[in-house]
Amino acid sequence: MKINKKKFIYLISPNKIENKFFNDLIEILKLKKVSFFQLRLKNTSFKKKLLIGKKVKKICKKYNTKLIINDDVHLAKELNSDGCHLGQKDMHILKAKKYFKNKIIGITCHNSIKLVKAAIKNKADYLALGAFNTSKTKKTKYKANINLLKRIKKITKTPIVAIGGINSHNYQKLLLNKANFLAISGYIWKNKKYKPTEAIKYLK
Repeated sequence: MKINKKKFIYLISPNKIENKFFNDLIEILKLKKVSFFQLRLKNTSFKKKLLIGKKVKKICKKYNTKLIINDDVHLAKELNSDGCHLGQKDMHILKAKKYFKNKIIGITCHNSIKLVKAAIKNKADYLALGAFNTSKTKKTKYKANINLLKRIKKITKTPIVAIGGINSHNYQKLLLNKANFLAISGYIWKNKKYKPTEAIKYLK
């Protein structure tokens, strides 16, 4: 997996997709800061996810952004997306790799060295660690810190995606400590001060 330091953002979709979202996504991806876009839709039918996914895939392709589908390997395969993100309760990575060949498969490892080592052994393409801060998007069940990030960087070259409440005030510390990508959602989509396209400009 190629790492482009200028494109350090791993953007996660809002939970609800409204019509203006597609225009916002185009404007954001035009800025060339986003390496990955994760479609993360909860409580949405497969049919609707497929329709949204097809639109998003066209936009991602046009702006050279990898499309990752959250949790759902079947949807990822149906869309022929660039990859799939798996939580600890989703399909096992080895099964997913057989079913969805030669694609990016990332794994949620929370704040656990044990889960990181298992993911490395199973050749995950990236490790998602967090939460590094309190998140607006999800309840913070697992807390991660910079020391954990440093320890993991010593044992693997697998790219690390830092997650959890990342915004313009705290993102640099994670990059300075060699997180490869920053998963960002609430700061972009739920920002009370800035529109999505404005918010992302503060992440330089």
